[in-house]
Amino acid sequence: MSVALESLMHVNPEQRATRPAGGGVLMFFVIGACAAASFVVASTALIWVLPMVESWLLSTFCYAACIVPVYLLHRRFSFCSEAPHGLALPRYAAVQIMALALASVFSFLLHGTFALPSLMAAILVIALTSGLNYLVLRKWAFGRDRRLDVKAA
Repeated sequence: MSVALESLMHVNPEQRATRPAGGGVLMFFVIGACAAASFVVASTALIWVLPMVESWLLSTFCYAACIVPVYLLHRRFSFCSEAPHGLALPRYAAVQIMALALASVFSFLLHGTFALPSLMAAILVIALTSGLNYLVLRKWAFGRDRRLDVKAA
């Protein structure tokens, strides 16, 4: 059967269970790196084009504008999630807030308490925050709610 016809066929629950659970860590980091690059480009451009607006405000706007597209990319490619948007998107936003708080704490500890060099501290902040972000997104934001599975059965 052709690939085009197979893509139109309904997938049975048994077949869905054998599908890989997600694109994995590599896609998570590729999407995250592309999102970070687009954030830097967009915020830099807006700060240059709109010098009358506070830089922090433009940066915040650009970050907020990235949330939904990155959520959709992670949902589809990193986690192959079928969690309903009404459940997954608010959880994703909560994880982003948590990640911002964690990055602040990690920065405070690594720069302030341990006095690491800036580059080393920045790399560790990114690694620690991204790693925890991935785990929480996989298990909580994009994971299948066990209560939904019981109701469907």
